[in-house]
Order: sequence, then C-alpha cells, then structure tokens
Amino acid sequence: MKKLPLLFAGHGSPMNTIEDNSFSRAWAEIGQALPRPSAILVISAHWETNGVRVTATDKPETIHDFYGFPGELYEIEYPASGSPELAGNVQNLLKPDRIVADYDRGLDHGSWSVLCNMYKNADIPVVQLSLDRRQAPEFHYNLGKRLKILRDQGILIIGSGNIVHNLPMMIWRDRAYDWAVEFDKQVTHLIETGAHDKLIDYKQLPDSELAIPTNEHYLPLLYILGAKESDDPVQTYNDVLTMGSVSMRSFRFG
Repeated sequence: MKKLPLLFAGHGSPMNTIEDNSFSRAWAEIGQALPRPSAILVISAHWETNGVRVTATDKPETIHDFYGFPGELYEIEYPASGSPELAGNVQNLLKPDRIVADYDRGLDHGSWSVLCNMYKNADIPVVQLSLDRRQAPEFHYNLGKRLKILRDQGILIIGSGNIVHNLPMMIWRDRAYDWAVEFDKQVTHLIETGAHDKLIDYKQLPDSELAIPTNEHYLPLLYILGAKESDDPVQTYNDVLTMGSVSMRSFRFG
C-alpha cells in the first residue's frame, strides 16, 4: 500500500464549510488529488482534554461547537462512520501512554468543516485524537512520531488548526497585521528547512505571544511534523492571512 501524505489544514471560520471560496476549493482539490484513504485520523484544535482520548464510537455525531453563525451552518451534518478498529490501533501505537477510548465524543468543526469539502460524501471513516492540554509541545510532537506508521496502512492523518490564531485581535477585514505576516513567514521557513526543534520551542520565536496566545490551534501542526519523514516534499496551499490575525496557511507533506 502506498504511503499516504500528511496534511495540516488551517481551518479558520466554520463558514468555510458552506462558502464557495479559495479555501473550500483548495480542500476539494486536495481530496481529489490524494490517494483514497481507508480511514482518516484528525487532530483538531477544538478537542482539548486532560489526558489523551480517541473517538471510538462507530457513529460519531456532528458537533456544532460555535455560536452566532447563520442557521444553515447548524444544519450541516457530516455522517461519516467512526472506526473502533483504528481507535484501538492508535491506543496500541501510543503505549505506554494511556489513551482513553471515548464512546460519546463526535466530530467537531475542526474536522468536519475541512472534510465536508474534501470528501463530501462522508464515505470514509473518521477518528479524532484529542490534545492533552497539560502537556508540553514536545509531547505532542513525539506522539506524532509514533503515529507515522499509520501512513503505511492507508490512514490519512490531518492536523487541523491555524499557525496564527489570535481571536481577541481579530478585525473584520481581509488583511493581516505585519507581525502576523512575519510570524507566518518565519514558521513556513522553519518547516521548509526542517528546523523542527525551533518549531517545538515556538515560544522563543519573535511575536509568538501574539501569534499563539493559546496553543491549541498550533499543536496539531506538531503532530504532523512528528509524523513527517525527512524526505517528504513540502507543499503549501491556502497561503492567506485574513481578519488581521488568522493564518489559513496549510501544508501537504509527501
């Protein structure tokens, strides 16, 4: 079986689910271009827990974890099946760390807002892995390294977040602050040059306190970098910064 690529998706607003824009079109194109996966594992910014959990239900619900949006968005359902088999495989791969099987959790918009565009028929099983909010960045990177074998088993691993994500400083304009642009460029350069140590120690980067005031949208990137092979080619897409302080920049590795 051919090794599957890895994706980091800058998911941005839930409105990208229903809008025909450059972001939704790029996700659709990526879905068409990739080899068809047997299942999908998503690490989303929108599931933080104490300890690590993995969705283990065979019918995950569609979670509308936002407010103040048009009613049409709350009617979206993404009825992909789950995969208890993949959940169990993830638990085994991440031993001796204890990964709790969660039979109640569904798919949040960090997953389905992207997948609705990539695989609109919802005919590929989806599993989510949570972010342990108590752990340091290196922990998340190392979990990604232990998950990389899934790529050889037909599993598509997606990290869904944003490199720059500062909602308190957001403005309703299609432009970005200078510091956001520079931070996005800096992280992109470090990714392209393989400087993972600096990306793990991101707090040492200039303007990190503005770009990453809380790290839940950044951490999914570390899982993907951990699962990356040194010879995986790097492609960037959706390289747009918007609303002042949100980077939509996304990557394909492999």
